[in-house]
This record gives sequence, structure tokens and C-alpha cells, in this order.
Amino acid sequence: MAETIHPFYESHRGAMEAAMRHRFDLAETMLRVRTHLSDIDAIRQEVMDEFEIVLTQMPYVGGVASRMSDFFMRLMGFMAISRVLRRHGVSLSVIGEIERETYKAQLLTAPEAERLASGRQFMSSENQTLLRQQAAKSATKSHQKDFPEDFVYDFVEPGPGDSFEFGINYRACGFCKFAARHGDGEILPNICGLDFDAYATRGIHLERTLTLAGGANHCNFRFSRLPSD
Repeated sequence: MAETIHPFYESHRGAMEAAMRHRFDLAETMLRVRTHLSDIDAIRQEVMDEFEIVLTQMPYVGGVASRMSDFFMRLMGFMAISRVLRRHGVSLSVIGEIERETYKAQLLTAPEAERLASGRQFMSSENQTLLRQQAAKSATKSHQKDFPEDFVYDFVEPGPGDSFEFGINYRACGFCKFAARHGDGEILPNICGLDFDAYATRGIHLERTLTLAGGANHCNFRFSRLPSD
């Protein structure tokens, strides 16, 4: 029996597919120049077909009640791109460069005022309060039982001498779990690399020196505001 898409993702399927088509449009020139693949139209179709498979594999972690659902919906398409390009012999480093530049270009299509407002909301005291609550919930046995593929994380307060405003330590990563389940381990670090531009385009500096994908026991996200122009 064919696998099905979870109803939550099915309800967002049109928007996710549109984002994938836009993403490929932005990547097309880079793909032609850097990969030397001859039939880009065929690659486009292969990526969209692979994305349909990824949609059936995406874990449900609570829908709108979980901030991590948005992470899956925004970034899981890069798993499809990476799988297809790897099958065609493109190196991991080239895939990472193309994906990061494409994602940044896509993020920058949003108006600057909108992006910076989103960044201010993320850094706000109200959101930090929410993050503390969600972090505590993610670590409970009941949540992990209900959503075993979800992230588990701690909110980190700055200490004396720290330059960041707050941090998050991810002790379990939904993308790492997904990669382990579906054999995507080698492409996982490229997905991690997308985080820096995701925050920078919203006026946020991300410092991170450890990742679960790199073999550490947690990912240490540290956030501060970028200076305004």
C-alpha cells in the first residue's frame, strides 16, 4: 500500500510545492554552471517526484502547536534536492553551496521590513518566555512518547561575560532522527548549514560551534541581534 501524507502536511502541500518550484527556479542557473548536469528539466521533475516521497516521510510533531513543524515544512525539501543531486554524482560540498545560496535568495524575496520584524519578534522577551515553556515541554516523557520524532531542547540563559541574549541546546534533533531513519546521514550537515542565513536575513546573529550531526551530544545555538545599518 502506498504511503500517505499526514493530514497536517497535506493541508499545506500546495504552499510547500510552490516553495519548492520557486526554490528550483532560483537554483537553476547555479545547477547549470556548477553541476554540469545536461538535462535540468529532468532534474527538476526528479526533485519534485522525490519531494512527494519526502512528504510521506515527514514526521508529525504536533502541527501548529509545535514550533518545529515549521522547521520541517521549510527545510525538508532540501532533503529531496540533496538526494537527487547525490544520485547524479554531485559532490556534497557543491550541493551545500547551491542549497545555502538558493535558500538565502529565497529568504531575501520577502520584504526587509517583514524579515526584520520577524527577527525582533523571535528575540522578544515574550517569545523567550514561550521558548522556555516549549523547551520544558519537549523534554517531558509524555511529549516524547506522543512525538518520538520531535526535537528535545533546553533554553539557555546567558551567564556573566556572555555576549549572546539567549540560547537553545538541542539534545535531540528531528532532522537527525529523520536522516538516520531514511539513510540521509551524509547530506544532513548541509541542512544544518542553512540555519545561519535563516537567522541572518532576519537580523539575528547565530553562533554555533557544536552539532549533533557533527557528533556532539547537543547543538549549541546562541542568538544575538545583528547591528542595524
